[in-house]
Amino acid sequence: MKNKFLILNLFVLFILASCSDDDTKTTQEFVVAFENPSVSLTTEEETKEVKLVFSRNAAENGTATITYTTVNAEYDTHFTTNPASEEGTITVPVTAGSNSATFTLNKLQNPIEGTEMSVTFKLASISNPESSIQGNTSLAVSFTESAALGGVLSPDWGGSTYPNQVFIDLSSQKMTPIKRDTWELAFYSGSENRVFLNPALRVSAAELTQFTDINAVTSSTVFDPPLVINSFDLFTQSFNEVIVNSVEEYKVGVKVSYSVYEPYVDTSTGELEGTAISEIAVNDEENKVYLVYMGTEIEDTPAEPGKINTGSVDRGWYKIRVTMEGDSYKLKYAPLDATDYSEVLISKTPQYNSTAFSLTNNKALSVEPAKAEWDLNFSGVFATEIGTTYSDFVLHNTLGGTGVYEVVIEDGIKSYEDFTMSDVIEDSLVFDKKNIIGSGWRSTTGPSSSTPVSKNDRYYVLKDTDGNYYKIRFTALLSESGERGYPKFEYNLL
Repeated sequence: MKNKFLILNLFVLFILASCSDDDTKTTQEFVVAFENPSVSLTTEEETKEVKLVFSRNAAENGTATITYTTVNAEYDTHFTTNPASEEGTITVPVTAGSNSATFTLNKLQNPIEGTEMSVTFKLASISNPESSIQGNTSLAVSFTESAALGGVLSPDWGGSTYPNQVFIDLSSQKMTPIKRDTWELAFYSGSENRVFLNPALRVSAAELTQFTDINAVTSSTVFDPPLVINSFDLFTQSFNEVIVNSVEEYKVGVKVSYSVYEPYVDTSTGELEGTAISEIAVNDEENKVYLVYMGTEIEDTPAEPGKINTGSVDRGWYKIRVTMEGDSYKLKYAPLDATDYSEVLISKTPQYNSTAFSLTNNKALSVEPAKAEWDLNFSGVFATEIGTTYSDFVLHNTLGGTGVYEVVIEDGIKSYEDFTMSDVIEDSLVFDKKNIIGSGWRSTTGPSSSTPVSKNDRYYVLKDTDGNYYKIRFTALLSESGERGYPKFEYNLL
């Protein structure tokens, strides 16, 4: 989320070659292009992998020859490459059977503050037969943090078991994957004292209003008087009163399912007042013990083509109690039937939205990048407050200041290709509901529910915290072999 490149937006998807109209030519052309038109290196980054993409698998070994020009950068002083440059030319191997090739840019020095430093690589030739260079024929690399012009990104969900969440910063094209079972709780760094649950793991939590002593709660604990709970049935769309006599009975409706008791997960829109755990009070006695369902294990076995396998084996139950000690959270936690508990202080970190915590691994950790350094969270799996669980779910960073709105193409609405900065409707940007994209970018119904597709009748407009505007269009959900959980999207700086 940086200042914009003052160069022409060269973003064009590399063109898939097709057979010639000439009946005598039956071999598909081998088209080569840079994956993206521009990238930038942060101050901390020392290397950047540069990718060439092919229109089909290479039929034989060959080479791609690349030249470059520089601004305030010298080879061997400010940067090197692997393979190394020979008299201003880089020769990148093309391996038979591959659909891409890469080389590495190594940064040796950061630019002097206020000075531009950049390298522009240009595809000069391809040795493979029936080859051509089309689309992104050059790549501009900035050594100062500048907003990317756009590109094509493939977040690493990891397939139909969705093992990962992925955080994405569009302006730097940085993607940060993390296993979705790495954490259960996250502690808000803002002015309110809030605790979030991990929706990608289906974590839920229910307040035990009669208890402030964590050791007094086990699976055999009896409620006196019994609890009167509202139960919501997703199929009948109705509420019914349920009498709950014990923790063991309570567990039935706390676990995320099609028939749940009162909402025990955070609201899908992400407002602070919608957390399942009440705001942590300064007065200790107001903070109760919570029963925590730990969600489901990540599966090892991929699903059949087009289907998902997001887990059904329970990870167990914990009990927690959170209080405040100054500006830090004090967390007490233990497995539900343990007779003793662990205790930890968790400080607020203002540069981040929150600090995550793993109950199973007994440690705090950074899951999200700094709040100004990501725009989208490809959550993959996402549990909602009414008991439904979605796959392929995408959120935007409302707590960090990112806004998004959806554009549905209909009469009088411009296509993705024709949409420009002058078409942005500022008042349509949503900064307080993080699920505007959600699962609405793809369809799992139609002629065959086993072949879900990305929708081609809509795209999204995003504004990041530095005022960069992007248009975003989802283009894929499946791998080449038809496995779910391989999203792809293209985007352009407006």
